[in-house]
Parts: sequence; structure tokens; C-alpha cells
Amino acid sequence: MSTEDQEAQEDELLALASIYSEDEFNRADSAPGGEILVCLDLPSHFKVLVKSNGAADSITDNFENTVSFLPPIVLNFELPPGYPSTTPPNFTLSCKWLSPKQLTRLCQHLDDLWEENRGSVVLFPWIQFLKEETLDYLNITSPYEIEVPSNGLQSWTQSPEKTFGAGEWPSLDKRAIQDVQSASALVRCILDFNEAQQKKTFDSKPFLCNICFMEKLGSDCTHFKDCEHVYCNICLKGYFEIQIKDGQVHALNCPEPKCTSIATPAQVKDLVGEQLFSRYDRLLLQSSLDLMADVVYCPRLSCQTPVMKETDGEMGICSVCQYAFCVHCNMTFHGLAPCKTPTEEDVESEEENESVEEEQRRTLENASNKMKNREWIKENSKPCPGCNSPIEKVGGCNKMSCTKCKKYFCWICSEILSYKDPYEHFRDSSACADA
Repeated sequence: MSTEDQEAQEDELLALASIYSEDEFNRADSAPGGEILVCLDLPSHFKVLVKSNGAADSITDNFENTVSFLPPIVLNFELPPGYPSTTPPNFTLSCKWLSPKQLTRLCQHLDDLWEENRGSVVLFPWIQFLKEETLDYLNITSPYEIEVPSNGLQSWTQSPEKTFGAGEWPSLDKRAIQDVQSASALVRCILDFNEAQQKKTFDSKPFLCNICFMEKLGSDCTHFKDCEHVYCNICLKGYFEIQIKDGQVHALNCPEPKCTSIATPAQVKDLVGEQLFSRYDRLLLQSSLDLMADVVYCPRLSCQTPVMKETDGEMGICSVCQYAFCVHCNMTFHGLAPCKTPTEEDVESEEENESVEEEQRRTLENASNKMKNREWIKENSKPCPGCNSPIEKVGGCNKMSCTKCKKYFCWICSEILSYKDPYEHFRDSSACADA
């Protein structure tokens, strides 16, 4: 490689890195080359239709949607030693929504641009052509119908005659790749990319909040998709928190007067945090259950679990506390006997039963705790030889002092020590020999 070619290649790669972001240009590490992602500027209200040639994707046969962005055209290139003086770049051109025929036409035009600029760097003119002229060059207008071969990418790279016909294959350029496996995969890719690019564009634009009347970036705002209104997150967070604390979970709509757009659960969660969102989710579920004619609640005040009512059934059984009750009067199930209006004594009886059950639960819990305490004491203490009280050794020497009878004793052999000189026992090396 000549010094001039090497310098021209390095200068061109550095220029591309300075012009395009890391999302658009990736320089190769091993050899002079890289990858360019070219996103086209679509006309407003651009509509796409996806059509599959196979039965496997029949669910997408009628897919139609308006998009602001389509997945990029990907230009992979490698600069040979003779570039730009004598040799053009080696490249492939891939795209998910352009057919191999359309990509072949683009590859041929890139070759023509090289011939027109032979001896000069050509990557930037290539990128400009792809970005600004692709739609006009291929006569692409809205609505744009995308045809996907039944076997996706492999159908034309491995068996071109089967997909396009034996006479068509010679006209296809091997550098042209329709990088998609199926119509359903293409639909997912188009929708995901369009949503991601819309969010990226929204995050970088300034918006005026009509609550605080301050201008903030979209990344600090929330966008109601149905009505297109935008408010800053700080104002909307305070508004939603008040509504949720007041139990008005169906009032989490756009603050614009007379606007009926509703915030999505994901937007609410991002704004108010886990704790308040749990309350919002619980109240929303409860209000939905209240509207269902076949759902009743366990009448026990300590339970209140939703219970599905059997069709034409008279009895409800709580799945949590197993309480069987009449779905009409909420009293204990009474079989064929007619419902009666609960008296004050009935209510008191039900409350007493619940109180007894709660007391029994606490009694069992206390008994279990006492059992665990006894086991712990047995494993971690020794009885005082004077009064038999359990003594725990936390640290220090083996001279123990009972807090109850005030006697001293040896932790090792449990011998009671004298008050006058309790340490005399430990000066005798044979004192604990038998312990």
C-alpha cells in the first residue's frame, strides 16, 4: 500500500467518525473498514404494508401501519490496499425492507459513483446517496408494499432459482442481502425500531409543560400518545401521587382540560415508584372486580378475598380462609334455609368467632416461639450450680457470675468458687482435669 493511499484511508475513517455518531458508524478493529447504518428520512404519514409469499406468515398478510422510521440500510465495507488510487472499497449492502432486486440496483449505483470519482475517497458520497436519494432512485412512495420470500434470507442466497426464477438470478448482486427471516420477524423489527427512534427523537426535543410553564427536554417529560400532550415528570408525578392517595385511580388521565387520554400503567409506575404503584394496582384491580357480577368478597373483615361466585350458586368458599358463606346475606352458609337479616347478636357472634381464631393463632405462635427459645437456651447455656438458672457465656474468662443467686462458678467444670478468691481454682492446673 502506498503512503498516499494509507493516509487517505486513515483521514477518511477519521472524518466519518467525526461526522457520524457511534450508533451510525462503527470502525473495524482488525482491518481498514467498518459499518455504516443509514437511516432514511421518510415523508410524513408514510405507510408500509407487509406481504408474505408463504402460508406460515398468514397472520401478517394484512399488516399495515404508518411509521416515521424504517430500519437502516447497512453498508459494510473494507478498504483494500489500492484504495482510493486504483481499487474501490469491498462492500455488502443489507436491509430488512428492501428486496434483493432493489439492493442490487443500489449496489450498481455505488459502483457507478466509484467510477465517477475514481482516485478519490468515495464513502461519504455513497452514504449521502443512500440517505438522501434511495427513495427517489427506487421510486418508493407511500403506501409502500414490502414482499418477503416464504423462506426469508436463505430462500435466495441458497436457492435463488426457486424464489426468483432461473432467469432472474444472474441479475442479482451477491453483495445485496435482504436480512430478514420471515414476514412476522420483519413486522416486529419495523415496529420496535420505529418506537425506539421515536423515543430517541422525543427525548432530545424541548417541550413546554402547561403546569409549571417551564421548557424541559423530552427525556424529563411524559407523552400521552392518544392526545399528543406532554407534561414534565415532576408536575405529573405530584398530580398522580395525590390522585392515588385519594383512591382516584381512574382519574390518572392527561391534565389538559376535557382531555380523556389515560396514562398507561408503565408510565404511572415510572413516575410514582413501586410503593404507590402497588396501591394503584390494587385499587384498580378492586374497582374492576367490583364491576364484575360474578365476584363477591369474603365477608370476614380480616380476609376480604375476592371469591368467584358459581353460576346460580348460593354458596361462596374463600380460597384463603376456607370460610363457606351465603352469597346473598354474607352469613355462614345455611343451605336451603331462607336468608335472615343479621341481628346485632349474629354480627357479634361472627366477630367473636374471628376473635377466637385470631387468639388461637397468636397462642400457637407464642407456643412455637417458646419452644424455639428453650431449644436455643439448651444449646447455648449451662445451668448455674447454685440455683439452676441458665447462664450464657458471651466472652471473657471461665469465671462465671450468676445474676440471680450471685454465686461464682467455673464454666468448664461447674464447680462453685469462693467469694474471697474465686481465681484460686484456676491457679490449680489439676482442678478441671476430670471435667
